[in-house]
Amino acid sequence: MKLLRPFSSLFALIVAGCVGNMNPTGGNSTPNYPYFITTEPLIVKKVPVPIGSKLVYEEQFFKEGKQDHKLKEEKLTTIEFPEGKELIWGGVPVKSIYKFFNSEMRGYTVTADFSKLNEDQKTKFSELWQSCNDGLGITIKNTDDWSFNKENIADVQSCSVIYQRYFKDDSRQQSFLNEMYAELQKINSK
Repeated sequence: MKLLRPFSSLFALIVAGCVGNMNPTGGNSTPNYPYFITTEPLIVKKVPVPIGSKLVYEEQFFKEGKQDHKLKEEKLTTIEFPEGKELIWGGVPVKSIYKFFNSEMRGYTVTADFSKLNEDQKTKFSELWQSCNDGLGITIKNTDDWSFNKENIADVQSCSVIYQRYFKDDSRQQSFLNEMYAELQKINSK
């Protein structure tokens, strides 16, 4: 048995080396997704987007990196708002909105900048969201609308990795997300 120990360690190193290099983009690199920086105020996915916002799109043939015009909205994956021009979404200053990675799920994740939320703007909804201190996953009915349209919001899917609809048997997680959704519905749209 002692004789096999060095070989098992060598085998583990070889396997780890092979698995570590299985990334088709070459190690830790990421694809150079096409993006556009807005040069004028726009409405994108029914969201008012100010000048200087970054619109990121899915990988596309012959399109990489910075583009000189916006691309098709159905290919949009992310809206990043410029510093100081955050979108007010559900009463909360938002830094970015990005489409769920899982194409079978209809929705997006909203990331907030709670340092820009004034005390007098706080609501039960914003306090619940801030307690997660991370992205808020929202499922929607119409994928062409990323705005705070309560008629289009189907559910609060997640609040960071702490609360997830995926864990249906965890009553604590489900109760928290149900409360968030109920509080979201009380917010006046802006």
